[in-house]
Amino acid sequence: MAMAPGEAPEVLDPPSRRTRIRAILDGGKAQAGRRVVVGGWVRAGREQGHGAPDPFAFLDVNDGSCQGNLQLFVKGEVVGYPLARLTATGTSVFVEGVVRRDERAKHGVELAVTRVLEVGEVDAAAYPLPKTKTGHSLDPAYIRDFVHLRARTYLISAVFRIRSELSFATEKYFRDEGFLHVHTPILTTSDCEGAGEMFQVTTLFSQAQKLEAELKENPAPTQADIDAAKIVAKEKGDTVAQLKSAQATKQEISTAISDLKKAKQDVLTMEERSKLKPGIPRREDGSVAFEKDFFKCPAYLTVSGQLHLETLACALGDVYTFGPTFRAEHSHTSRHLAEFWMVEAEFAFANLQDDMNCAETYVQYLCKWLLDHCQEEMEFMVKSHDKDAMERLKLVSSTPFKRISYTQAVEILKDADRKFDNKVEWGIDLAAEHERYLTEVVFKKPVIVFNYPKGIKAFYMRLNDDEKRVAAMDVLVPKVGELIGGSQREERLDVLEQRILDAGLPLERYDKYMDLRRYGSVRHSGFGMGLERMILFATGLDNIKDVIAFPRYPGRADL
Repeated sequence: MAMAPGEAPEVLDPPSRRTRIRAILDGGKAQAGRRVVVGGWVRAGREQGHGAPDPFAFLDVNDGSCQGNLQLFVKGEVVGYPLARLTATGTSVFVEGVVRRDERAKHGVELAVTRVLEVGEVDAAAYPLPKTKTGHSLDPAYIRDFVHLRARTYLISAVFRIRSELSFATEKYFRDEGFLHVHTPILTTSDCEGAGEMFQVTTLFSQAQKLEAELKENPAPTQADIDAAKIVAKEKGDTVAQLKSAQATKQEISTAISDLKKAKQDVLTMEERSKLKPGIPRREDGSVAFEKDFFKCPAYLTVSGQLHLETLACALGDVYTFGPTFRAEHSHTSRHLAEFWMVEAEFAFANLQDDMNCAETYVQYLCKWLLDHCQEEMEFMVKSHDKDAMERLKLVSSTPFKRISYTQAVEILKDADRKFDNKVEWGIDLAAEHERYLTEVVFKKPVIVFNYPKGIKAFYMRLNDDEKRVAAMDVLVPKVGELIGGSQREERLDVLEQRILDAGLPLERYDKYMDLRRYGSVRHSGFGMGLERMILFATGLDNIKDVIAFPRYPGRADL
């Protein structure tokens, strides 16, 4: 906006624009002499010369932009209060200073602070995250109890930067491949997987609670109350009749009729309120009256955007979506979450071979992206958690995946020189131990298993000619096991209808889905990848709860 004549420009103090620590450290000694404003959190602080006329402090500060810390040099005379207020781990500082060379600093530079603009102090005795040596990581299980603070640790901040890069790489890969990014709904009426492990979304409980509170404050009328109201209405009717008989004025009759209408309405209202009962509304047969719910039918949080993606792929060609999905599976394993993020792709005029090709190149792209853009974070993972993490990324990014049929996989597992906890026989769903044996022991690289038994796969997967297997595929990787699941979709209407019935699902719920087979049916395929599993694979971490900001699992949904 233009300034009025003679008006002085407004000066922001402190400066509103800060320099990211990553930019300073990446620039190294070339940044010397530059005046900058920096904000971050103290990971370690130490005061020297306490009690002397000229005390000073060193602060290792991190702002989340990179793995490394920037060393701040602060003189006591600059702050004008005890330096101990700055040195506690977790303290936030917003400072202005000059970058200067310092060979003793890890990155060869430090910031000589000339002004402390803001300080967010910490009660060091109560702060739950202890001071650690540079690069040292706290136990993931310990910091899991401090989900609101754990992003300040070396481990979780590195994980989130890796997660950010994987998200960006996903967008870039599919855009470069010509896919259209679409947004599928979180609320759905369809059970895509047919497993029934879904979170139901309803307003019936809140409605019931509201009604219960209302009836407590204003109880429903009794039959005696209704009878009394009917007597009043009858009297009002008699009054109208009398006035008409007496040829009263038009105004008098109009007023009496208005009173009668109100009395009749009061009776109707009371009769309706008398039917109100606390609790979930039910039909005469005892079933839940979902017609009184928000959507007038049962609704759920989505377990997958696939069914919606198929409708869009059959009009737009190649599409993908990237968002949260939900499973009401009562599992406490290290590989399960109730809420997680899925990358799902769907492409028209594609068969199972096309599906496997796309899934393979996508995973390889992600691995190479991390090697090129997350070097510091991956080196930290190698040093603190998994010495093979970088080598695993290099292997997967540059090596063609092995492809075997499900039948071949079972034969290999049967001949294995080890005993598995889960019995191996044709028809089982491969367990993580089976998947890891194939990738880590037998082939020592990613494996794509295809043509699974129809009994262990979803109804929408294309039935093979033998009518025993479906055109499904799973991408298995070392450390994690299954990373991607996908299939060629069933495009034949009669076969799809029978598969839905065989799964025990109501045909009417999938009528619009079957329209894709009625109107211009097309061969199409797709796959889905859980982002959290990709992060587990990349980092070598053991628990999926450590690769998402706010993990949701049975008994835990705080913050």
